[in-house]
Amino acid sequence: MDFLTIAENAKKASVEISGLSTELKNNALQKVAEALEANKDKIFEANKEDLEQAKKLVESGELTQSVFNRLKLDENKMRDMIQGVKDIIKLDDPVNKYLLKRELDSDLKLYKVSCPIGVLGIIFEARPDVITQISALAIKSANAVILKGGKEASNTNRQIFEVLTEALNNAKGFPKNVINQVYSRDDVAKMLEAGEYIDLIIPRGGNNLVKYIKSNTKIAVLGHADGICHIFTDESADLNMASKVIIDAKTQYPSACNSVETLLIHKNFKHANELLENLKNAGIKLIDKPDSWHFEYSDKILAYKFVENVDEAINHINKYGSGHTESIITEDKANAEKFMNLVDSAGVYHNVSTRFADGFRYGFGAEVGISTNKTHARGPVGLEGLTIYKYKLVGNGNIVDDYSKGIKSFHHKDLEI
Repeated sequence: MDFLTIAENAKKASVEISGLSTELKNNALQKVAEALEANKDKIFEANKEDLEQAKKLVESGELTQSVFNRLKLDENKMRDMIQGVKDIIKLDDPVNKYLLKRELDSDLKLYKVSCPIGVLGIIFEARPDVITQISALAIKSANAVILKGGKEASNTNRQIFEVLTEALNNAKGFPKNVINQVYSRDDVAKMLEAGEYIDLIIPRGGNNLVKYIKSNTKIAVLGHADGICHIFTDESADLNMASKVIIDAKTQYPSACNSVETLLIHKNFKHANELLENLKNAGIKLIDKPDSWHFEYSDKILAYKFVENVDEAINHINKYGSGHTESIITEDKANAEKFMNLVDSAGVYHNVSTRFADGFRYGFGAEVGISTNKTHARGPVGLEGLTIYKYKLVGNGNIVDDYSKGIKSFHHKDLEI
């Protein structure tokens, strides 16, 4: 099927699903969870084929180790995929929620109501579990989606898509073509030009992919190009806490976008040498004079720098960071508050690992990605980030001319939601 037909079908499906009840959407999601469990061996087999090919690409230098790590599906990831779908079922329906009720006049009422965005275009590298996450979120938020994964995961992507499609076909009353997938590089170019059909592009991948997409489309893009995350160890930080948090933030999943890349240490922190030694013992390579402070290592490599105070830490982060996630380790509540208020990032933490920047961990069920945008949605984007709103005005033959001439007047009274 050509891309134009897929896009037209998705647009039609987005209208059909927008009127679906919560019950029907949840039933479809339950079918998806059951199908994933029943077909996981098929999915693992397809993933094994992709991993064998990817291993050769890593050896030849055509694929990075971090991308290879994201590609691998195992029992833990599969469990999280299935649980993520089940968690989304439990969440409140984000559609048709009243955000504002206002009486403009006694017989004229204004309502601000949440609604789906429409058609989402998702372009992602590796990470085949993205298909399930985004499809489940799209279903619950009543959006249609067109997915384009990387060629390194083509077998896994196809298998998961087949499982999802069959499950949704078995869901009574669920419209066709809500979840779609395309495969060629040419389809990416067509997707970026399909503003007539696609309402939002969400890239999931490395810096180059995101920058390319942002530079080659007029469609709104939600995402982040870099994950330059920082941790500031303040003068009053507890050594054991700092060691534990930083090690987790760097080694728990080094290739993730919420892995810490730069450590800032207060010059008067008495346990600095012990802290650095603890990090080395955890297998972290430390760099004190990096070529650039704005660099995403995606590996067990950590740049570090001593700073005068919390103000210098804040200034460094705002200058070199990517607006993703930052954390301060401190027992000084005033410094923690200052840091969290003045650091200009989507996530600002106190005494916790940056790895918590994740829709699943936030209780969103899953996420379509993490956004460093300052409009619409920011940080891990879950169900609410996949909705927008519309204004509904209900009256009784009201006309503006009556208000212009003073025959009638507005009294703008907010009503309880």
